[in-house]
This record gives sequence, C-alpha cells and structure tokens, in this order.
Amino acid sequence: MQTSLPSEKATLVALVAGATAICGLPLLLLFRTGLTGETGLDLAPMLEAVQNRSVQRALWNSIESSFLSALVATFLGTLLALLVGLTDIRAKGLLVFLLLLPMMIPPHVTAIAWIQALGPASPVLRWLGMAPELGSTHPLYSREGLVLLLSLQHSPLVFLLVRAALRSFPRELSDAARISGAGTWTLLRRITLPLLGPSLLAGFALAFVVALGNFGINALIGIPARYTTLPVLVWRRLASFGPDILPNVAVISVILALVALVAIMIQSLLQRRMRASLIGLPQDPLAISLGRKRPFVEALLWSFVALVLLLPAASLIATSLVRTYGLPLGLDTLTLENFVEVVWRQSVTLRAFANSTIIAGIAALVIAAASLLLGYFLTHRSGAHRRWAGLALTQSEIAFAVPGLVMSIAFILAFIRPLPILDVSLYGTLWIILIAYVSVFLAVGLKPVLAAFLQMDGSLEDAARVSGAGFFTRIRRIFTPLAAPSAASGAILVFLTAYNEVTVSALLWSTGNETIGTTIFNYEDGGYTTLAAAMSVLVVAATLAIMLTMNALSKKVPAGTIPWKD
Repeated sequence: MQTSLPSEKATLVALVAGATAICGLPLLLLFRTGLTGETGLDLAPMLEAVQNRSVQRALWNSIESSFLSALVATFLGTLLALLVGLTDIRAKGLLVFLLLLPMMIPPHVTAIAWIQALGPASPVLRWLGMAPELGSTHPLYSREGLVLLLSLQHSPLVFLLVRAALRSFPRELSDAARISGAGTWTLLRRITLPLLGPSLLAGFALAFVVALGNFGINALIGIPARYTTLPVLVWRRLASFGPDILPNVAVISVILALVALVAIMIQSLLQRRMRASLIGLPQDPLAISLGRKRPFVEALLWSFVALVLLLPAASLIATSLVRTYGLPLGLDTLTLENFVEVVWRQSVTLRAFANSTIIAGIAALVIAAASLLLGYFLTHRSGAHRRWAGLALTQSEIAFAVPGLVMSIAFILAFIRPLPILDVSLYGTLWIILIAYVSVFLAVGLKPVLAAFLQMDGSLEDAARVSGAGFFTRIRRIFTPLAAPSAASGAILVFLTAYNEVTVSALLWSTGNETIGTTIFNYEDGGYTTLAAAMSVLVVAATLAIMLTMNALSKKVPAGTIPWKD
C-alpha cells in the first residue's frame, strides 16, 4: 500500500509557504511598520495618528457609513430573500439573477451610473423634464447618498447568505407551526427569523467589512461631498506624496485593518452564542401563498429591480452617447464617438481589458487548484497536516477580511524592494496585482470547495489507499472530479470579482499595467465623464454577457458550477 507521504508533505509545505508569502508576510510587514519603532513595539505613531483631526474624522466617517449601510443592506437583503425564498411569487429564477447582478457590477461603475442618473446634467432626467436645476448640489453628494449606494451595492451579499440559509432549513418546525394554526407573521417572528439570527449577523458583518474597505463609491461620492473615509484618505496621501509617506499611511492602514478584524471577531463571538442545532434534512422551503396580494408584491419587486438596474443603466448609456456631458440626449447630440475613442484611439483601454482578463483568469485558475488541495488537507487529513492547512486557511481569511486598500499598502511594503536571491522587483509590474488578487480572493474560491469536501465520505480515500493509489492519483481520480463543480463556481466568482475590481489595484497599478477598474476611475476622476461612461457600458455588457453565457451552460454542467444557480 502506498502512503505517498513525501509528496503529501511537499505539497502541504508548498501551500502553507505560498499562503504565508502572499497573505501573512505582507500583513506582518504592514503591522510591523505601523506598530514598531527602533526599540520594538511603539504605539506612539498610532496614537499620534488617532489624535490627528483628519484621521479622526475619516475614521468616524468610515465606521458611520459602514454601520448605517450594513443595517440598510441587511434589512433590504433579508426582505428580498424572504419574499423570493418563502412565497409563491413567479419568475424566481430571473428575479434572483437580476437581484444578484448589482453585486457583479464594479462599485465605481455603480457610483458613476447613479451620479449620471440623478444629477442636474442627467440626460434621462432632462429628457423627462425631471432633472434638478443646473448648478444645484447633486443629491448623492452627501453622507446619505454614500450610505444609499453602499446599501444597494452590498444588499445582494446579504440576500445570497439569507437565501442559502433558508434553503438549508428542515421543514419540520415550519410544518408543525402551521399545523398548530400559526399564521405567516407568527411563523416569521417565532421560528424563521430566530433561526436566521446567525446568518443575519454574518450578512451584517460582511456588509460592514466590505463597505469599510470600499474605495470606488467612497471616492466618487465622498470626495465631492467632503465626506472622507479612511480608504480615500490613504489613497489621497499616497497619491500626493508617493512612497516616501508609506510609514504614515501604514499606520492609518493598520487602524483600518484593526477595525475590520474587531468587527469579524465580534461577529464570530455573537454567532457562537446564537447558534441553534437543527434536526432533519434540508428540504425545499415553504411557498407561502400571497393570494390576492401576489400581483401587488410582484409589482413592487419588479419596480425595485427596474429602479436599481434600469435607471442608472439608461443614464450610463445616455451619457456615453452624447458629445459632451450635460447635453440632452437627442438625434442632434447622438454619437458613437465616445466608444470609438475608448476602443480604437485610447490604447490604455484595450490594454486594460487585456490585463484584467489575463490576471483575473490566472488568479481564478491558481485559486481553484490551490483550493482543491487545501480542501483535501482540511477535511481528509488529521493531526499536524490539518493544523498546517488550517494556518493557510486562517491567513487567507484574514487577507480577505482586511480592506483591499490595506492589502495594497501591505503589498507595496513587501515588494517595493527587489526579491532576495532573484533580485527581481515586482513593484510597478502586473505581477504584483496578480499576486494581490490570489491573496485577497483565495478565501472566496476556497469556501465552496471546502463545503464540497465536507460532504465527501472518508471511505472513498480509504478504498483508494488500500488499492495502492498515491496522493496525486487520489486527488486526480477521486477528489478533483467530485469537487470540480464547486471549484469552478469559486473560480467564476473570483474571475468576475477580480475582473472588475478597483480597490486592490488602485495603489498597485502603473503605466502600462492598468486594469479595467483603474482606467474607468481615472477617466471619471480626470473629468472625462463621457469616456468613463462609454467604458463602463462596455464593462457592464461584458459582465452581463459572461453571466448569461454561464446561465445558458447551466443545464450542461454539474449542479453547483454556476454560483447563482441552484
């Protein structure tokens, strides 16, 4: 019987060393820079930063906007999940697809679309005669506007979590309550919502942490509103003073990272106290009959979808089709010049599309492969093997929990000097963005694979070992085919997230190494609004095309491969 111990150990060592190099080491350097001095631990720079009025204001704005938007996103996402998951409304598949679509659209594109949808120069509102007066303050340039967009952007995350929790509930409790005469509201109040407690808390914490690190919306809405958050403060200082100010922004980044980690710790503590043990197998959730109210509820749902998707999309398209931002859309102002400019004349656009496609694709494949191996060690091995794999898992989860801009600072600190021995510098190249993507999004690809491995019977490996199958043979012939749909699902999520992101690459890009997100942001920040709109339309169209293609393939691939399909 083959034990294949050397190959197992070598693979595990490579995985842990890789996770440490791209997740743990950059964060360790960040905390060392922010929390130590010449004599060791030194909190003086952090205390000095916290006493700075601009840092205090940015810290409060970050916590306030993240908390308020997380509350709204949790309420909205839960309400939508309950309506779609527990009632007899029609066209649920299409509704789920459309409700999750905002999550796949980059936050900075969302901000640009809503700015153009509701502003005095909005082509759509001017065409309808409903635009605010020219010269008036944009209604979104405020704390409330920032919270609104963060809520709309992150409510699909809560929707996804709550809907998954509803589908995992056994039916016995609900059926018993209904047999006992409990009405819909009693069922929700006494059974469904209490059981959803851990999922609601997880959704709130996730929405809070993601909003805390959001850069696109915070920058495009917060800067004009003079409502600066910590990610924007870090970006502005580094953009203004360059690498010489790295120690200063490292201290601010440590503060932001600590806030995120404290939020995750509080969530984990509360979740353990709220956990309830359920007996019974998951079944299809209830389909509560809405009766005569169904057309009214469906009308409200579809109106919400139209408001969230159609209004900003129409405004974005209209802005991309006029010669100058502010002109009303009409036959005399209609032009495709902006699309011609970004596709054919601006070399940066095609370069950005190529760069994002390549590095997002490579990151997705690397994460899928690493997830298959880590999933095996975390579930089918014990003792030291599982503990070491757990170290890699912990580092990946921390890297995901820490805001993306903080990870950017950590990667600059880690790779600003040439690599030892190789004497090769990654700073200022496309490779540093690729490594950052693998670090930040590893947890995203790993979670569905880990869930798949937990469902596999250990007797499969025992039989393979008895038959003499080595480590790589077992991985290739047994576990990879079984976990492939989950690995593909995670890879698709990683690709779509990395393809459109701007938070991680905002500080890592350089001339020649632009990404889609940074190019759109730079167009908008530089005042080229129509070009930003044209490129945003192309990005949304590409994202939608990818998702529709995946939908069309859903019947030809194993269940679970498409993340948003049951």
